[in-house]
Amino acid sequence: MIRMYILLGFAFLFFHLYITGELSKYINMRYSYISFSAMFVFAFLTIVQFVLASRNEEPRDHGEECCGHHHHEPSARWKRVVNYLIFVFPLASAFLFPVATLDSEVVKAKGIHVPGMAADGSDPFAQRQFLRPDTSMYYGRDDYQNAMEKELKKYGRLARLELNDQNYLNAMETIYQFPGAFAARDIEFTGFVYREETTRANEAFLLRFGIIHCVADSGVYGLLLQFPKTVPLQNDEWIHVKGTLSTMYYQPFHMTLPYVKVTSWERVAKPKEPYVYRQFNE
Repeated sequence: MIRMYILLGFAFLFFHLYITGELSKYINMRYSYISFSAMFVFAFLTIVQFVLASRNEEPRDHGEECCGHHHHEPSARWKRVVNYLIFVFPLASAFLFPVATLDSEVVKAKGIHVPGMAADGSDPFAQRQFLRPDTSMYYGRDDYQNAMEKELKKYGRLARLELNDQNYLNAMETIYQFPGAFAARDIEFTGFVYREETTRANEAFLLRFGIIHCVADSGVYGLLLQFPKTVPLQNDEWIHVKGTLSTMYYQPFHMTLPYVKVTSWERVAKPKEPYVYRQFNE
């Protein structure tokens, strides 16, 4: 019966995440149908396990059992307990601990990096998940180049870039891939402020947490802002900025970065859905 309760727990977990909308904290909603299907699969398996458990509880003729089997019962029981705990732990974690929205503390702990910056180049994932979106790992080299050229045609013809929840990651990746093509281009977008020790008084990063496929490949993406003068902004404040794109050599990162010369900005409320998601096959 324990297996039945575990399966029921997973079915209810997927149902809970789907109904409350918290599923978006874990996966790109493009794949929500998979989790929705899993809910019914676990429900079906729960019923199957209930039927099997009911049959196993029917009286047996213990006289046919070999007494030698009893020597292995403690060991087998211990293994079953460990196996059950492996499945119970994620369920308990999901129900007992609230889903936390990522913020600047996560960025501070991990630091901001862009591809090619890390001291240890052996871990490409650590280099790709911050500041600059990079989906090249999901394509072949030629396929990725073709995909980015299509994005350039889409965004390159726009006189003004207006980044929103739908196009944020796609447009951001295109800007980093072809910074020269967007020089002097007007842009406006919303995000949360992040500053670190190396950030100047008139500078700040404006970021959004993004999910490409699932939370395992999530990262924080955005652009460096340069204000005309010092601004009283704190980490995690949400603002909407308008400005002009350009490039500069950013000394703390020892590389050239696209950035925004801010012409106007305003504080805004934190959006109901703070995450953005990569769009494919557009």
